[in-house]
Parts: sequence; structure tokens; C-alpha cells
Amino acid sequence: MPTGLARYIARRLALALIVLLAVVTFTFIVARVVPSDPAELYVGPKATAAQRERARIELGLDKPLYVQYASYLLGLVSGNWGISLRAHTSVLGDILTYLPATLEIIILANIIAVMVGIPLGVYSAVRKGSLLDQASRLTAIAGVSIPSFWFALLLQLLFFGQLHVLPLEGRLSVDVSLYYPVKTITGFYVLDSLLTLNIVAFVDTLRHLLLPAIALAAYPIGLITRMTRSMMIEVLRETYIRFARANGIVERLIIFKHALKNAITPTLTVLGLSFAYSITGAVLIEIVFGWPGLGTYTLNAIIEADYPAILGVTIFGTMFYIVINLFLDILQSYLDPRVRFT
Repeated sequence: MPTGLARYIARRLALALIVLLAVVTFTFIVARVVPSDPAELYVGPKATAAQRERARIELGLDKPLYVQYASYLLGLVSGNWGISLRAHTSVLGDILTYLPATLEIIILANIIAVMVGIPLGVYSAVRKGSLLDQASRLTAIAGVSIPSFWFALLLQLLFFGQLHVLPLEGRLSVDVSLYYPVKTITGFYVLDSLLTLNIVAFVDTLRHLLLPAIALAAYPIGLITRMTRSMMIEVLRETYIRFARANGIVERLIIFKHALKNAITPTLTVLGLSFAYSITGAVLIEIVFGWPGLGTYTLNAIIEADYPAILGVTIFGTMFYIVINLFLDILQSYLDPRVRFT
């Protein structure tokens, strides 16, 4: 690994640790000032005073605040992210259990965003000022402006309520879950059904995935289309593009091999950031579609004041965003030699 790259990664990791520590500290303090009794939530409202006191000792709430903070930091490092007050289960274990369902939506949504946004942005730039350009710009503005939950409801009304072609909610249909259940291997139903050759469950899973993925893809489609169009217009004005056209190179090669190659780097950055953003953006989508993912888990934790779960999800989201951002910076430096490790 080049020395400059190694120093750059080390510097970014140090900054990431500072950001993560600040988030952990802030969320820890906020969770402690919430007007609720974690011990009572842990044992239930009908518990006796002795049971609540034992719960306080078990949860470490009888110790000074700075001791609780230090214990929590040590637990984060060792993989002990606390115990859910609602389910009495490991918070980290719960996050890893619910995460695959959320990632399935996010991955498919970003695939759709790339397949739609980049070609739309390219052709919009090539045919600047045309009817296609106007339509793509309108689509991009609508994608970043329409609330995701409202768009999700429209999709449900159209494809379930009117056309009756796609399911309303859940990861699997009731009959499929009864007669063709998915054997959990990775937690990703699409992958697990393929690994076990459960074709019926595979098709049903894709049908359930499609609507929430489209709803979540609307925002990144708008961003990618606008960014691709803007960068392509700028690149197509460059001297080497005019030189290539003067030498008779096929227009398709000029657009997709020369122009798009130099215009795609900012688009990849936007795509990566929208992928990280989708971890939190999927919450409303999961609620609308009754999707048993990390968003639903977070909502239940907030409703029931399950602060260890809230802390865990917040920290996980921060770590996810930091890792994606660091990866994008490194990728951009390799794709674009003009980028320096600063």
C-alpha cells in the first residue's frame, strides 16, 4: 500500500473514531435524561420494588454515571452493546438479525437507481433541451421532492389496490411461508431461497421486495440523474471530446467510453452516500410495507423507550455511514488521479 494512502486512511480512521465517540457520548447522555425508569421497563410495571432494584443492579444503573459510561464503551469494543429492555435479548444480536431484511431493500433500491438514473442522466445530457431532457429533469425533481412514505402509499394503491399484481406488505405470503418456508442461512431471503433451491419462495420474495425497493429508489434516482446529467454536460464540452468527434470516432464510444468514464466519479460518490443514507431512510418504507427490518425494530424501540436498542441502532448507523464514506473516498482517489490524499 502506498505511504500516502496509508497515512490518508489512518487520518480518516482517527477522525472517524472522534465522530463515533461524540455520537456515543451524546446518545448516551440523551438516553439517561429521558423521563423513564429502565428497570421498570425491564421487569414490567407490575414488578415489586425488590425486583426493580435487582434489575437496576443487573443493568448497572446503581453505579455512578461515569462508571456506566465507561462500562458501555468497553462493552461496545467487546461486542456487548447492551440488553434490550423490551425483549431481554442482545442488542447487537437483534441488529444483526433484523439487518438482512433492510439490506435487501437497500441493495435492490440502489440497483434500480443505477439502472435508471445513470442512463437517464446520460441521455438527458446528450439531448439537452429536448423533450426527453425535460421529462428526465422533471423525474429527477419529483424523485428528490416526493416524500417516500407518500410514494409508497401510491405504489400500494396502484399495484395492489387497482392492478392486483404485487403484494401489499411483508417479506413472504402466508401460504408460501407455510408450505415453502425459507431456511435461514444468511438472513437474506433472496439468497437463502436460491441456496436451498426454493424457487417458489425466491419468486415470492422478489415480488414482496419490488414495491418497497422502488419507493426507496425514488430519491437516489433523482440524485443520480441530476448529478450524471450535470457532469456529462460539463465533460462533453471538453476539448478531447471535440477532438474525438473530429477524428470520426463513433458517437456511442465517445459518450460511454470517454465522457461517462470521466463523469461517473461524482455519481459514484452520490450513490454511496445515498446507500448509507438508506439505512435510516428505510424506516418509513418498512413501516408502510410492514417490513420486519431494522427500521421496524428501531420504531418499536422508540415507542417503548428501549434506550439500549436505540443507542445500538444509532451507533450502528453511524459506523455504517463512516465505513461507506471512507470506502468512497478511497475509491474516488483510485478512479480519479487528480484527487490527492489530503
